[in-house]
Amino acid sequence: MRSVTEIVESTVDTESYGRGYGLNETYGGPIRFEELLHNYESYLTGQRGLSDNTTRVYLTDLKTFCHYMAINDLSVIDMDRQILRGYLAWLATTAKNGIIGYSRVSITRKISSLRAFYRFLVQQSWFKANPMPSGRNFQIKTAKSLPVFLSRSEVNRLLDSPDTSTAYGLRDKAILEILYSCGVRLAELEGINLSDIKMDTREILVRGKGSKERWVIFGKPTALVISQYLQYARPKLSVQPNTALFLNRYGKRLSKRSIEKLVVLFARKAGLKSGIHPHTLRHTFASHMLEGRADLRVIQLLLGHSSPSTTQVYTHVTKQEARAAYLDNHPRAGV
Repeated sequence: MRSVTEIVESTVDTESYGRGYGLNETYGGPIRFEELLHNYESYLTGQRGLSDNTTRVYLTDLKTFCHYMAINDLSVIDMDRQILRGYLAWLATTAKNGIIGYSRVSITRKISSLRAFYRFLVQQSWFKANPMPSGRNFQIKTAKSLPVFLSRSEVNRLLDSPDTSTAYGLRDKAILEILYSCGVRLAELEGINLSDIKMDTREILVRGKGSKERWVIFGKPTALVISQYLQYARPKLSVQPNTALFLNRYGKRLSKRSIEKLVVLFARKAGLKSGIHPHTLRHTFASHMLEGRADLRVIQLLLGHSSPSTTQVYTHVTKQEARAAYLDNHPRAGV
């Protein structure tokens, strides 16, 4: 593992960085960081159409930067190579709680958020050019962890966990079925409305990152569960008019937090390993599709990935599983 000094030294192109940047000469007043954050939030949600959760992550990362600048009596316009190196060192050592630093993955994300923020300031004519180095000149190597997914038998145990003799049980089984059968994100599931479902073609319209819409597909077993939920369970939960597909006990849209708790509850009931969450079922959907020899481009489309490189992580999962199976089962694997 490299030291903090090595991380800092290797991330900044000292030859090309730090020249010709700064406050636009047409602007003559002080910059209030809080005001810039407010404008940036409006930009993220309005122009870029990012979800509330994604916007919150961006702003949280920037508040970490704001804290560093405040304790060092610096301004947003002071950014240069030396300040960036100091910020990196602080993130890696004591930023988290005064004692320990953030992981490399978190540091990479925070730097990416900061670069995007300064790019916004350039677009708004606050700066002549982005004082943050590009991704090519600024890289922190991180070990990518492979996604965790369930086996087919584990999925079946999970899907059979809810008690479908009750309204809540039918609702919960429909939730699990859609998460696994459609590979949707947690926020996408929460946002599904009754009008988004086409039972005749077995499709659901979901709204992904950046408010991008796509159609996902489900099979006959999932269609049966959804039909049972709509016919027998949802009317008992609908105490007031609501367009949401999944309702809580008060007749309101079921929240992301409640869905997370349900998945954890039924994973525990099914005797599965700890750490199972809604995104695990999305990973499982993709991995099982790939195992079934589905084209990677089809999986990318169904998952709503904007880049094929995001989907390709599942090919590594499959190769890892294939290697493990070979070493465990082939007679000459240990020869």
